[in-house]
Amino acid sequence: MKKLILSVIFALSAYSNVANAQKKVATNEVKVTIDLNQVKNDKVMVTITPPTFTKNEVVFHFPKTVPGTYSTDNYGKLVDNLKAFDKNGNELVTSKTDENSWNIPNAKSVAKITYWVNDTYDSESGKGFGKEDIFSPAGTNILEGENFVVNNHGFVGFFEDKIALTEIPYTLTILHPAKLYGASSLIDTDKSDTVDVFKASRYFDLTDNPIMYAKPDYETFTVDGMEIFFSVYSPTGVHTAKSLLPDLEKTMRAQKAFLGSINSNKRYTVILYLSDANKNDAKGFGALEHHTSTTVCFPDAMPTEALGEQIKDVVSHEFFHIVTPLSIHSKEIQYFDYTNPKMSEHLWMYEGVTEYFANIFQVNQGLIDADEFYQRMSGKISNASSLNDTMSFTEMSANVLVEPYKDQYLNVYEKGALIGMCIDIIIREKSNGDRGILDLMKKLSQEYGVSKPFNDNELFGKITQLTYPEVGEFLKTYVAGTTPIPYEVYFAKMGVTKQKVSVPGNPFLKDMSTPFITVNPNTKEILVIPGSDLNDFMNNLGLKGGDVLVSINDKGYNLDNIYEMIMESQNWKTDDAINFKIKRDGVEKTIAGKVKLSFMEVEGYKHTDTSKEKLNNAWLKG
Repeated sequence: MKKLILSVIFALSAYSNVANAQKKVATNEVKVTIDLNQVKNDKVMVTITPPTFTKNEVVFHFPKTVPGTYSTDNYGKLVDNLKAFDKNGNELVTSKTDENSWNIPNAKSVAKITYWVNDTYDSESGKGFGKEDIFSPAGTNILEGENFVVNNHGFVGFFEDKIALTEIPYTLTILHPAKLYGASSLIDTDKSDTVDVFKASRYFDLTDNPIMYAKPDYETFTVDGMEIFFSVYSPTGVHTAKSLLPDLEKTMRAQKAFLGSINSNKRYTVILYLSDANKNDAKGFGALEHHTSTTVCFPDAMPTEALGEQIKDVVSHEFFHIVTPLSIHSKEIQYFDYTNPKMSEHLWMYEGVTEYFANIFQVNQGLIDADEFYQRMSGKISNASSLNDTMSFTEMSANVLVEPYKDQYLNVYEKGALIGMCIDIIIREKSNGDRGILDLMKKLSQEYGVSKPFNDNELFGKITQLTYPEVGEFLKTYVAGTTPIPYEVYFAKMGVTKQKVSVPGNPFLKDMSTPFITVNPNTKEILVIPGSDLNDFMNNLGLKGGDVLVSINDKGYNLDNIYEMIMESQNWKTDDAINFKIKRDGVEKTIAGKVKLSFMEVEGYKHTDTSKEKLNNAWLKG
């Protein structure tokens, strides 16, 4: 109890200090210039004009972690040859104190700071998110004269003058070739074709708005007053914004119809970077959300239809983040500590409820049927059971950057979504179908909002106040507690019971548990188990026992990201185009074909209780 009280006092004190810092430097700002015209050794020059310092010593930092990634990435490792100068051009003493920090002892004399920044895309190992690489949608690209992915946390740092000066304004000037267009939700205030000037009210707002420079290839459309801006970079030109637009537009129109008035954004930008498998390029495929945009990375070699499906699934999840954590979040997120991150307890909401929305909206808007929805939730139950089902979700969230909690992070998309589903069901039952979890999120958005965070330890009480005691008991027992959730009990409230259903088998599993693949512990290579009878999927492609699986659809796999491979294969559908790179008898070869899935009878869920039909319909269609 004492520890909790002291931490709250500390947080309030820190907040007060930030406010005082804003007063002291209210007329100052950080000015940044990034020169994309001068690329040397695959690096670009950044020039910082600092605010006026009141202390003799200042520290210049790059982030250790950025919001939405839940991993330690140390962006300072991208910076070379940092120098500080006085107004006469004389170099001042600086010293690097750790991977992300530079100490400047004569701070009052600093007139500018310069450094070179390297990118991440051409140095990725492909070992996967959370391993050695910075997740590509959070990374950077420097491809001279052709493409620049400017995630600002990889190019621009912030100052610390006893406290972090992240709450002061930034002016970002980017010099770029005239043929390249900068796609972003930031507003360019300069009319020049070669100079862009962007304003940000604080460091978070700067880093929350990625920019991609490329030859103009974009489409726009408007949904309920929100302009959607879709920008695509394809190195081969095989994909365009126009060719991919129908899938994106259909999905986002359905999402806006589902959300209703919960969001008032006037502009939302989707940045799609497609990587070249034949070069050192981005290998971390997926997306990273922001308040008014999302950055997406996929391989350029993907067929248009498959890429369209992936965009629908990924962007639908990221767009729902405009609800949480972007509109509803704790102080840990509002005042994010980039050097020593404090993580919130509520990943069940930030990622879990978002993932639940990304599934329930599809049945709500008629994009999938009820049986497909039940199958997806059943799959999440199976996936969650393979992780630690007795670990407190709030404890895992608060400690997600360290072991053993870090290894359970993927459960935010599995059990986290199921937590959202159960809360939705409780609210539907208690309100006779009139309200659900979307109604709760709307109320929380009204209570808090983009600039008003909540205290981590107060959220459960607020949710209970806005809903029912049963919701509070659920959160206490199954989210903060260590008791596994009895999903059948909650499904039954909606007339859904366990039944045998026919489902496509996983391409790599024989009977949902016995694998067709194994791993060489010495090399970490994934290989097809020799001597076993293979399934329709492998036989159709001509895979053989002993084949080493190098990559699938140009994404490399090994022991480090084998779970991602299994999870991603769950989304494959019959007749999807697919290509494998394998090693057979030591020789690499490429196998291309179409997915052929085997079906099996498994335990699943179906709506069987007709007495609950009205309530079930309110849940799925209300």
